[in-house]
Amino acid sequence: MGDISRDASLDLAEEPKKRSLLVDFFIRLVKEKPLGVVGGLIFLLLLVTGIFANLLAPYGMNEIHLVDRLSPPSAQYLLGTDHMGRDLLSRIIYGARISMYVGLGASALLTITATTIGLVSGFAGGRVDMSIQRFVDAWMCFPGLVILLTVMALLGPGLIQVILVLGIATGIPFSRVVRGAVIGIRENVYIDAAKAIGCSTTEMLTRHILPNIAAPIIIIFTTQCGYMILGEAALSFLGFGIPPPQPSWGGMLSGAGREYMYIAWWMPIWPGLALSIAVYGLNVLGDAARDILDPRLRGGIGRYGGVKVKSHAKK
Repeated sequence: MGDISRDASLDLAEEPKKRSLLVDFFIRLVKEKPLGVVGGLIFLLLLVTGIFANLLAPYGMNEIHLVDRLSPPSAQYLLGTDHMGRDLLSRIIYGARISMYVGLGASALLTITATTIGLVSGFAGGRVDMSIQRFVDAWMCFPGLVILLTVMALLGPGLIQVILVLGIATGIPFSRVVRGAVIGIRENVYIDAAKAIGCSTTEMLTRHILPNIAAPIIIIFTTQCGYMILGEAALSFLGFGIPPPQPSWGGMLSGAGREYMYIAWWMPIWPGLALSIAVYGLNVLGDAARDILDPRLRGGIGRYGGVKVKSHAKK
């Protein structure tokens, strides 16, 4: 009896404490995903730049210096000026704020749209599921850019319109991912038990299903931030996004950027470089988050919270 109690106390003493999912995520991100850390630093830099743009920018975003128009990079203008004499560094810094608005806002709206449609479709099943999925099929038949340009032509250019169009139009196809996760959770025994004790549909969705599909929802949000910024840049480049004189990176590449690129190479180079770095950082951060959080991948903590199960062999 003494040996049994002694073995039990040893097992309890050696059992590791369960860390929170957020702490375990950051620890594994630093240890296993160095590119993810780089992406996180780029995202943090982009966020800080957007928040404190008024303090970081040496000039106003539309402050004109006609005598210094088309000036190359120098000590006074580190990245040069455009065709109206506006400082490119200041406009790129203010452009980071718009990119963060679009990236975070459109990704959040995308996640809400995909989660809402996927929850209703996957949990209801039957004719409701079939009707919603046929609508999603029809939506996915059209090229994404054609849909975005058509809706933007109807609504008109603007920041709010870009966020709404990108979030909703891209969120509808991603509802398939949430629907698949909901169907997998719906078949578990504890859902039947919740129904047996009289849980309402809202309670089952919020307390039993939604927490168990949090990992794919977080993955959708993190992986799509970069694509939302790229989508805004594409719309602004085509003239359907953020209207001038707002300093959108895509808008800076279009219009005057293309017109003066042969005599002022710095006008398209710096906005394009800022856009590439931002999208790259958010993409590698999203990929790292997917590798760590997705429970279907080997070593993912989305299901087990990173706790390792140890077996103690008795001698």
